[in-house]
Amino acid sequence: MFPKAIPYLLSLFVLSFCTNADSNVDFTTLFQLPNNMKESSAVEVTEKSDLIWTIQDRGNKPEIFGLDSEGKIAQQGIIQDIENVDWEDLTSDKEGNLYIGDFGNNKNDRKDLAIYKIDAAHLLQKEINISGKISFYLPEQKAFPPKKSNRIFDVEAFFIFKDNFYLFTKNRSSKFDGTTSLYKVPNAPGTHAAELISSFKTCENFNHCAITSADISSSGKTIALLSSDQVWLFSNFKEDDFFNGKMKNRQLPTFTQKEGICFKDENTLYITDEKDKKTGGNLYKLNLLKTKK
Repeated sequence: MFPKAIPYLLSLFVLSFCTNADSNVDFTTLFQLPNNMKESSAVEVTEKSDLIWTIQDRGNKPEIFGLDSEGKIAQQGIIQDIENVDWEDLTSDKEGNLYIGDFGNNKNDRKDLAIYKIDAAHLLQKEINISGKISFYLPEQKAFPPKKSNRIFDVEAFFIFKDNFYLFTKNRSSKFDGTTSLYKVPNAPGTHAAELISSFKTCENFNHCAITSADISSSGKTIALLSSDQVWLFSNFKEDDFFNGKMKNRQLPTFTQKEGICFKDENTLYITDEKDKKTGGNLYKLNLLKTKK
């Protein structure tokens, strides 16, 4: 029995060593998401709305939800004339416009990666027309799909910063090493070659260290990356050289399928997860200033 336990114990040691995590975080459940929202894949707050916005990923209708502070659906809008191929994240700009990242690519075989813009003035409509579409591709990908050892082109996380989108890949390689690649796409109509900026290694355990969402604080001074039970925070960076900033890791007290993260304010993060039979389906608050005594 003991020899079989060695790989498991070793993986726990490696995870702890790689993350240098703080387990005493101030992490609370604010409310349970509505019953018809079992696959929340993003969360966002905007400059022009008091609602908390979320979407669901592939297999669901092309709609957005605005939740009030108690978790009740205050707005539900159907996006016209587009499909929810695999909606994975939300971001918003200083004018309150909302952007949907339709770039989930689990099998690494998509050639229709897109970001959709919704004007702030249209968010409260029942039937919503997009006001812009930004298409892009990753030049480093040559095969669709590539070999399993090179399936590093899924994207589930992004935010907007100085009128550019910054996308973080979810590494699905059979040789997962924790690398997430950072790409840059201009906020402009048309089709763009995403620019590879840099990369960062989380840890070598896919279940704990694959990136599922990202956001930047309204001041532009801190970014947050999310996995199923961790948050990586980067600050004191210059321009968009995010990964060369100061890094802090926060270990979350629950392991669930966390898919959405956003800054409520400079010191508070909202996080959502998908619901399974016994866990998840909530909106959480992570206080970045406090830790439990």
